[in-house]
Amino acid sequence: MLTAERRQFILEILRRDKKVLSSELSAVLKVSEDTIRRDLRELAESGFLQRVHGGALLTSPALASYADRQKQAPKEKEAIARAAAKLVSTGQVVILDGGTTTLQVARHLPLDLQATIVTNSPPIAVALAEHPNIEVVMLGGQLYKKALVNVGTTTVEALRMIRADLCMLGVCSLHPEFGISVQNLNEAHVKRAMIAGAAEVVGLVTEEKLDTAAPYVVESIHALTYLVTAPTVSDRLLTSYKALGLTIIRDQIITNS
Repeated sequence: MLTAERRQFILEILRRDKKVLSSELSAVLKVSEDTIRRDLRELAESGFLQRVHGGALLTSPALASYADRQKQAPKEKEAIARAAAKLVSTGQVVILDGGTTTLQVARHLPLDLQATIVTNSPPIAVALAEHPNIEVVMLGGQLYKKALVNVGTTTVEALRMIRADLCMLGVCSLHPEFGISVQNLNEAHVKRAMIAGAAEVVGLVTEEKLDTAAPYVVESIHALTYLVTAPTVSDRLLTSYKALGLTIIRDQIITNS
């Protein structure tokens, strides 16, 4: 088998099973584990997968630019946003993380809702600027242009002064074993501070981000109170998350472990 054919085979297995193990690939393809590790390294450098100990996982579609991500799975994100917006109650202080799905949450908040929204996302702050009853607290920091969020020491320090009722977390990658992870270290620090400052944490996850991994770990999956995803996501895909005790919300479907 040619190198290109072998690597294509690896990607096909990865898309089917959501993970690959070096030892199993070595046995199936009848090549050394060193060869497999080299294949995985090259595929990781090309952005096709995320290497982990003993193998690899799928990468998140959050690698794309903010503009491109706005075009990805719009109906799924709208369904997630509708369900997530229902978790916000009058009088709450809510941390709204940056991201294209959380932007949809901001747009689905009822016009009669009285609440305080804390965000590091300029697009979300602008979207809420005309909301009649929401006070918007904009976190400062350095603009991470790829994700259109403010990050850095200033952002983290501001979050340490906040005790929120709820955090709506934009999730780049989620995996039952490897937890919540992102592509940028500064963004990981900010998300961790958001989680630490909230009584309850809601993870907003499209199907293509489930069972994926990124280089920088934010927290374990146990940091989430709720996992909100689309009603089209299968029970099979969510089995391992239910087993960990998460309350899973799929629009009108609520499943407890």
